[in-house]
Amino acid sequence: MREAIAEVQDPQTGETFRILRCVRCRLGITMPSPGDLEPYYGERYYGGRHGITRRYCTWRRMRVLKRVTRDALPGSLVDIGCGEGSFLLEARQAGWTVLGTEINTANAPPGVEVLGSLDELKARAPFGCITLWHSLEHLRNPGEALADLAGMLVPTGTLILAVPDSRGWQARLFGRHWLHLDAPRHLYHFTLDSLRAALDRAGLEVTRVWHQEAEYDVLGWIQSTLNAMMPRPNILFDALTGRPRRVSRPYVVANILLAGLLFLPATAATAVSAWARQGGTLVIASRLRG
Repeated sequence: MREAIAEVQDPQTGETFRILRCVRCRLGITMPSPGDLEPYYGERYYGGRHGITRRYCTWRRMRVLKRVTRDALPGSLVDIGCGEGSFLLEARQAGWTVLGTEINTANAPPGVEVLGSLDELKARAPFGCITLWHSLEHLRNPGEALADLAGMLVPTGTLILAVPDSRGWQARLFGRHWLHLDAPRHLYHFTLDSLRAALDRAGLEVTRVWHQEAEYDVLGWIQSTLNAMMPRPNILFDALTGRPRRVSRPYVVANILLAGLLFLPATAATAVSAWARQGGTLVIASRLRG
């Protein structure tokens, strides 16, 4: 392991962390890893996680689900780290029998069962599809979790996951200012190679890869640029997702105006980086090997 980023400040607590990276597989690890993660979540994290892009995000995820399960009838689906459950609600409407997991089960939508841990999930297996939309990087032991989840799939089942790409152009250009670094909540920082290796060890083979999620990538370019320019990080992100204001209103307005100027360049950068397979996020579909 070698040090990749020396000082990463958590916008919520002001604490600093560092990122170590494996010289072989390029997997990044947040250090020190907090013994208790609860103080780093709470209302500021959970409130309005997708903000104004929630409907588009749900539609895009459903499109991925339909593409990779095209030959299968809707069956049982579990979403790991389901948040407020908007994806599960849409999947249920499409005919799936849905279940979710989330540390904070208080935000579960009406009529959707949400469990508090992966251990509770094992008794409900097997599943036709398991999704991890930006939750793998939050887990203490992602390799062990992938192996457990692979064992919960039906033989023809699909596992879909999305994570920030820690070796994409955004990550490499902005370093400690990158929005999607999000230490210490992101305990691990994946590359395509490290994800392929983790899935392979879990007995899964990759069937499809996407190199961007438009709303994550465009916002990543804009907010990371603002983080590099402005003294207070993630102010635009807070405003768009309805989080409590941490700075004066004129400061928020200034960030929004600058974001407007950055929108078109960020959209172009998203398209070019995705074409070059160097986007800010990775979406990977996989199935049981053999």
